[in-house]
Amino acid sequence: MELSVFQKGFNFSQDGPGNRLVYHLQGCNLRCPWCSNPEGLACRGGTRVSVSELKEEALRSVPMFFEHGGVTLTGGEVTLQLEGVKALLTELKQAGIHTAIETNGLSPRLKELLPLVDYLMIDCKHYDPERHRSVTGLANDILFENIRLAVTQNKAPAVRIPLIGGFNASAEDAEQFARLFLRLGLRESGTVELLPYHEYGRDKYKALGMTYTMTEQAKVSPETVAEMTRILQSHGLRVIRS
Repeated sequence: MELSVFQKGFNFSQDGPGNRLVYHLQGCNLRCPWCSNPEGLACRGGTRVSVSELKEEALRSVPMFFEHGGVTLTGGEVTLQLEGVKALLTELKQAGIHTAIETNGLSPRLKELLPLVDYLMIDCKHYDPERHRSVTGLANDILFENIRLAVTQNKAPAVRIPLIGGFNASAEDAEQFARLFLRLGLRESGTVELLPYHEYGRDKYKALGMTYTMTEQAKVSPETVAEMTRILQSHGLRVIRS
């Protein structure tokens, strides 16, 4: 069993708790124009690495997992390599290593990974499935069911909203997100994190010969982030910052 990995490295508290060994897996089923890892979009590419090699690397890295760290699998989109991801998470859990994944939540098979995941980060880019489809390429109805399922399984999902000006970053958007999250049970179990737009992917697009379509309108002010945070908290939701 192998996984296709396009990037790896250690990161502190940005991809789950503590210091973590983060593997970026190749391939994504969305085409978000603000993507910061366009090199991981295509399903082909990356470096093929066996699950056993990844497990051994994780075991060698255990001394680095301070402050409750561990291994995080992100993307691209991890569920596109679901069988390999399931195999690796199983090995890591058996070795006593803390596991985390970051996913767009659009796979109907995400439920198969939940028992193997200690910390679940799940993106929610929009509350309107059709608006989500028009910008990213796919509707996100199934995401909502996956969040609800994670809540019922006591996974306390960390729901992440990439804030994009003109798309999902207004006071009204915050109200709509809040209503959605309350329906899904996030007030009782889970957190919300606001991730303001950044241009980390711009140079990568150029290097890959791809067109970067984001404009200045996408930028979100600190005042907007603060106002959205206030609105979400006013509904009893727990807003965190990594």
